Amino acid sequence: MSWGIELWDQFDNLEKHTQWGIDILEKYIKFVKERTEIELSYAKQLRNLAKKYQPKKNSKEEEEYRYTACKAFLSTLNEMNDYAGQHEVISENMTSHITVELARYVQELKQERKSYFHDGRKAQQHIEICWKQLESSKRRFERDCKEADRAQQYFEKMDADINVTKADVEKARQQAQVRHQMAEDSRADYSSILQKFNHEQHEYYHTHIPNIFQKIQEMEERRILRIGESMKTYAEVDRQVIPIIGKCLDEIVKAAESIDQKNDSQLVIEAYKSGFEPPGDIEFEDYTQPIKRTVSDNSLSNSRGEGKPELKFGGKSKGKLWPFIKKNKLSLKLGAAPEDFSNLPPEQRRKKLQQKVDELNKEIQKEMDQRDAITKMKDVYLKNPQMGDPASLDHKLTEVSQNIEKLRLEAQKFEAWLAEVEGRLPARGDQARRQSGMYEAQNPTTVNNCAQDRESPDGSYTEEQSQESEVKVLATDFDDEFDDEEPLPAIGTCKALYTFEGQNEGTISVVEGETLYVIEEDKGDGWTRIRRNEEEGYVPTSYVEVYLDKNAKDS
Repeated sequence: MSWGIELWDQFDNLEKHTQWGIDILEKYIKFVKERTEIELSYAKQLRNLAKKYQPKKNSKEEEEYRYTACKAFLSTLNEMNDYAGQHEVISENMTSHITVELARYVQELKQERKSYFHDGRKAQQHIEICWKQLESSKRRFERDCKEADRAQQYFEKMDADINVTKADVEKARQQAQVRHQMAEDSRADYSSILQKFNHEQHEYYHTHIPNIFQKIQEMEERRILRIGESMKTYAEVDRQVIPIIGKCLDEIVKAAESIDQKNDSQLVIEAYKSGFEPPGDIEFEDYTQPIKRTVSDNSLSNSRGEGKPELKFGGKSKGKLWPFIKKNKLSLKLGAAPEDFSNLPPEQRRKKLQQKVDELNKEIQKEMDQRDAITKMKDVYLKNPQMGDPASLDHKLTEVSQNIEKLRLEAQKFEAWLAEVEGRLPARGDQARRQSGMYEAQNPTTVNNCAQDRESPDGSYTEEQSQESEVKVLATDFDDEFDDEEPLPAIGTCKALYTFEGQNEGTISVVEGETLYVIEEDKGDGWTRIRRNEEEGYVPTSYVEVYLDKNAKDS
């Protein structure tokens, strides 16, 4: 099977066919190129999709990813990024192994094809020239033969005519001989050219054209083989990423199997548990007795607005609680949380305090690492003065040490509150209730009622309108009683270690280094009551240095 033998006369058709083969190859290159663009676009869309549903930093969504179902979803998003990466790999490999290679091959193929058909046309032109030479010599031989025949006929005519002179007959005879000689020469030339043409034609049809067509056939077969190899590569590129894509899908399945509904339910408890006990049974109230109606223990009448308990503030020590009642009520309404999170239920307050302690410890460790680094650098400067001045680091070292001390004091303050919530400290009595924002009536059970009334079914603090109006009335009566109190005597002095901005009601602002009178020491809640002239209020105990002196006098 050879094109040179079977298709010896199909030069033009072979030229068209090989051009069609190159067009098919270029069409396949275009197909692969568009596939790579689709893969890149798909990978980009997958990445954008995964990014769109990623939790935003420092947002409520980030807290939601504590749940196993949300963690599994986050793992799915991460695996989708890897999944998209494999489609990018497909695009890159198809571009480098198929598109670029075939584009280079097409250019080489075009040059090779051009060279072969150039040689074929050159052979065609040569045989055409030989054919023209043959035709020319043939026509010349034919013409000379006719001229010789006419010259012979003219000589015979002149020789037969008796009226013609002998000289004219001789002239005609010589002319006939010349024409015969010219015919013989043309015959010899024609014969020689014919032999040459036959040889050239034999070479053309049995050597040149078969060789050229054989090379074209080999070129075409290489093109067909190359496109087949490219199709195999096309499939292999996809097959190579299948194991990795399978791993991504396996990880998604593994993440789905890690979902623990019981664990998520426990997290809901930890997130919203208030720590309060549910209210007890409501006792029977006997109206047949001619006595004043009383409120039973654990009653929820306040929250329902059915009745107004009779609260009495006995003693001046109870009066000290009122500023903190109003402070917490105001904070709850305006959304400003107290520093010790006393507006939260016990369990939620403990979690917030623990979180704050952990944050402060991390900051302390960070500052200590920085101090160690500065210390090492200072040692290097001391050993190698040419690298820097050790004294230039003293200011920074002092600043870092001060920051560490401040953070430690802050951490101690929150650790004290945390220990109190966890029950490691003894009960604080009135001061503890002052800190949490509750007040106490003459009957201890009333305090429990108030705490329960402020707790809604979801564990948060709420107060109905009837209760708010009730407390306002009590506040008016109590404020009058509080204003009539005699000022407490000073039990010592204190010096402010730091500046404190007393922005909440019941607190007092102090400036670092200021000296004030202490009228009530810390009862374990982290607050100390002080006085400046006629102004009184509470400041954090960790912000002042107290000097107790029972003989101190208020000026």
